[in-house]
Amino acid sequence: MLRIKRVYEAAVPADGFRVLVDRLWPRGVTKARAAVDLWAKSVAPSTELRRWWGHDPATFPEFARRYRAELDGDDLTAIRAAMRDHDQVTLLYAAHDPAVNHAVVLRDYLTQADSDSPDSA
Repeated sequence: MLRIKRVYEAAVPADGFRVLVDRLWPRGVTKARAAVDLWAKSVAPSTELRRWWGHDPATFPEFARRYRAELDGDDLTAIRAAMRDHDQVTLLYAAHDPAVNHAVVLRDYLTQADSDSPDSA
């Protein structure tokens, strides 16, 4: 199972394997409090894309399209291994909006790719 959660929320055992998917470490969060098992900063949106978007909800569909194009070329091996090796994986993000952020796009991308693979049939 793959879900998303703000890194500022308390870690709980139900989170399972916790993966931080932000390029920058979240402000004000200690490593102990974050309880991150893997920091996959390379799968975060590029700096250029993040700056272009600016978390503007009006441009989220275009941001999602561009981010998915970036993900097509990214190495997602570490996250895919975590998904294979753990029953629960939680993607952690620092953005304020739980519905309009890159972790939503990444979760959907990974879930869609997983359901499209021949192993899922």
